[in-house]
Amino acid sequence: MSWQPSNDPVLGDPMSCDALDLVIVPRTRDLGDGFEVRRALPHGKRQMVGPFIFFDHFGPVQFVSGKGMDVRPHPHIGLATVTYLFDGSIMHRDSEGNVQEIAPGAMNLMTAGRGIAHSERTPDAQRASGQKMLGLQSWIALPEGSEEIDPSFQHYAAGDLPMISERDFNARVIAGSAFGITSPVKMVSPWFYTEVTAAAGAIVPLDPDHEERAIYVVDGEVEIANERYEGPRLLIFRPGDRITVKALKATRMMFLGGDALEGPRHIWWNFVSSSKERIEQAKQDWKTGRFAAVPQEHEFIPLPE
Repeated sequence: MSWQPSNDPVLGDPMSCDALDLVIVPRTRDLGDGFEVRRALPHGKRQMVGPFIFFDHFGPVQFVSGKGMDVRPHPHIGLATVTYLFDGSIMHRDSEGNVQEIAPGAMNLMTAGRGIAHSERTPDAQRASGQKMLGLQSWIALPEGSEEIDPSFQHYAAGDLPMISERDFNARVIAGSAFGITSPVKMVSPWFYTEVTAAAGAIVPLDPDHEERAIYVVDGEVEIANERYEGPRLLIFRPGDRITVKALKATRMMFLGGDALEGPRHIWWNFVSSSKERIEQAKQDWKTGRFAAVPQEHEFIPLPE
C-alpha cells in the first residue's frame, strides 16, 4: 500500500510485566468510504521490531456492490511488503509483470530491493458483488547488503503454508520458523510471522528463539503475567524470556519479529533506506518516470510535494 505519515500511535496500557518493553495502541485513520487503517509501526518510541518497520491493520470494512479498494501504482525501494488477509481479496499487479489475486491465509511477499511499482485493487468479481475486507500489511526493511537486490514476488496459497493444530489453538507459519515448523518462504534476513487463532482459555507459548519479538492482538483479549490486553494492541517484548499467552476469549493474533537490523532506517513516503541520498534518488526516479510501468495500469500516485 501507499503510505502517508501521520501522528504516531499512542502509548497504550501501563506495563507491569517485566518481559514487556512497549505496548502500542494503533491509531485509527479513515481513508474514505469507511475504510479504516490502524497503524502500529513505525512509532515514536520504536521504529522496528526485528526488520518489521511498518504494520497496518485495515478493516473490517464492507464494500457494497460497485465499490472496492483502488490503490493506484506507487513505488517502493529497500523493503519487502507482506499482504495478509483474513477476509476479502486483493488483485496485486507489479512492474515485474506479476499478477496475483491475494486470498485469505495466503502469503504474498513482494521484495522491492532496488525498486518496484505495484497496484492493489479489488478484483472485478468481488467489486461487482461487494465484499468484506480485513487484513494486515507489513513492510520488512532489508539489511544494508541487500537493499539493492533485484525485485521479486513470492506467493504461497494458504494450503501451502505449514500449520500446527493443538486442542485449543491453531497456528499458520507464514514466514520463518515457529512451533518447530518452518515456512517455505525465502527471506534475505531472519524474521518470522505467524497467525495464531486461539479459543478462550488456550495457553500459547511465544518462544525466546528470536532476538526481537512482538504479538499483535488483532481481536480478542489475552492475559500475560496477570495483565490483560485487548485487541488491537502491539505488545513488544524484551529479548530472552519465554512468554506464555492466555486467551481470555476467542482471539486472533500475529506473532512476529526477527533479528534486529544493523541500524535505523530512513522512511519517506513508500521508500525505506539506510541512505538519505538513496531516498532522494528514488524520489526523482518516480517523479521523472524511471520506474518500470505496471502492466494493465494507466494511472499512478504522484510523488507527494
